[in-house]
Amino acid sequence: MTSRFTELTVDCGDPERLAAFWCEVLDFKVIDRAEDKVEIGSWVPTVEEVRARQMPPTLVFIRVPEGKTAKNRLHLDVSPIDGSTEDEVTRLLALGATTTDVGQGPGRTWVVMADPEGNEFDVVRTLAPDDRLQKPLGG
Repeated sequence: MTSRFTELTVDCGDPERLAAFWCEVLDFKVIDRAEDKVEIGSWVPTVEEVRARQMPPTLVFIRVPEGKTAKNRLHLDVSPIDGSTEDEVTRLLALGATTTDVGQGPGRTWVVMADPEGNEFDVVRTLAPDDRLQKPLGG
């Protein structure tokens, strides 16, 4: 007997806004909508596919009445696939993200950011094929 990681749920104040932000970040699409809930993903899951093998999880944004009050214990890491980490940070800032300090300290090779509702996420190493893009941040 086993389970599959099928979705990651994010509590938020505005599911539509956050889903739109993350669709732009990840090139996902809205795959389900209900009152106070939006689900996005890179594919539309079927029971048969999920049972057959582990598939990429979807993100589900659910409206809750309370706001975020502390540092996330769980966060997403994203890796740019066709540009530098610096270029991706610039793109995400234009989409409404902010950079944030969660005590990561100096010498890091990633950038800690927050989505429009303050949920932290990291922009980590680039996966772009050009080796010169693989330099550490600030290097």
